[in-house]
Amino acid sequence: MTRHRTGLLLTLFIILAALTTGIPATAAQPPTTVGEALDRAAHPLRTVEPGGDTRDLRPLDRMIGDADVVGLGEATHSSHEFFALKARVFRHLVEEKGFRTFALEAPWSTGQRLDDYVRYGKGDLRRIMREEFQRDYLWWNNTDYQRLVEWMRAYNIRHPGDPVRFIGDDIAWTGPEVYDTVEDYAATAHPELSTRLAELYRGLRPTVQTGAYIEQYLALPYAERKERAARTGEALRLLRHTAPGGDRAARDRALQQATVIDQTARQYAFDVEDPAQVAEAMRYRDGAMAANVVWWQRHTGTKLLLSGHNNHVGYVPEDPAENPKVQGAFLRERLGAGYVSVGLSFDRGSFNATGWEDDTIRRWTLGPAGPGTNEQVLDRVRHRDFMLDLRTVGAPADAWLRKARPTRGIGTAYPDGPHDIALARSYDVLIHLHQVEAARLRD
Repeated sequence: MTRHRTGLLLTLFIILAALTTGIPATAAQPPTTVGEALDRAAHPLRTVEPGGDTRDLRPLDRMIGDADVVGLGEATHSSHEFFALKARVFRHLVEEKGFRTFALEAPWSTGQRLDDYVRYGKGDLRRIMREEFQRDYLWWNNTDYQRLVEWMRAYNIRHPGDPVRFIGDDIAWTGPEVYDTVEDYAATAHPELSTRLAELYRGLRPTVQTGAYIEQYLALPYAERKERAARTGEALRLLRHTAPGGDRAARDRALQQATVIDQTARQYAFDVEDPAQVAEAMRYRDGAMAANVVWWQRHTGTKLLLSGHNNHVGYVPEDPAENPKVQGAFLRERLGAGYVSVGLSFDRGSFNATGWEDDTIRRWTLGPAGPGTNEQVLDRVRHRDFMLDLRTVGAPADAWLRKARPTRGIGTAYPDGPHDIALARSYDVLIHLHQVEAARLRD
């Protein structure tokens, strides 16, 4: 009995010593390197392909929390893995977190046509994508987004009372559907304005497709582009100063459509020969995209996944001289913690882009990221593909993540970058992929 008690006391003494000194071999040691801290914080990603088990995305659910808008970026504008991952994440958020809107860096009127398709089956999807995704937006005419939209349509057939929606938040083109909404509202609610609106919108309603419209608009003299913006601004002011009438929702929608018309005209009313005005035009565009997202979220009440380039969904611009303030910064100002930014990175692989001197689309391939880059360190994490909550990564990686260093960010033309990016200042969450391949574009 005494020996048993003595042994028990000795065991308790050893445990107490272990707790107070932290010596035992089984105790978890704090990370001593950036790589160890990243390893500890990383959550493996099973696949980028949509469908199947999504339990590996549950850590992302916790990172997103109660946000109403989640920006999901891309480090190139045309790699399959980025597009496929967006589809996978959106489908998961619809089924597990109640998200109901997919927003794309595409024109508002394009989103309207695609929304009519996913809700009502209106139109031919391939034709819509071929007609809408031209010039600046041709990268979205790919098989991954086609499959995503088809999934959205199938979901709505199964859930007619709780549909998913599609919007575009961009402003380089405004199709005739938007003018129809404004003019139909005025004819019904304020017929006295119809003649004046027709005068103000004279020559603005598109008669050609997206790419040709953008080219023609850019070819106009600067004075004419300014005059058009003055007219669209006057049309918007007229509508804003009318009495609400009986159908408040119809008025709100007409005002938003008139706003989008004005955004497009105002986007082209900057002097493209003046670098300072070009920078202001980029700032204006990102602010307008953010405003369109906020309008949609507040008027529909739906949670929204926003797809765009890293440089638009993040908080800090890749090149402040070229783009002083980006969409993610505007959204954080408007929504606070209701907006979460998710950046994407990759170590190696391929993508589609034009050259700087021509419009020829090429497949470009990059090898492993070089010394001193963010991607080189990220790719040494023990998981091939993984997610990081940049807000909670422990020392010493927390300080490493807040320092700017070369990072890949490729737009529609290449060569592009690398750009000096401090990951934790630009995004709340990061998803790193080991390798990407060029997306399959459709004719």
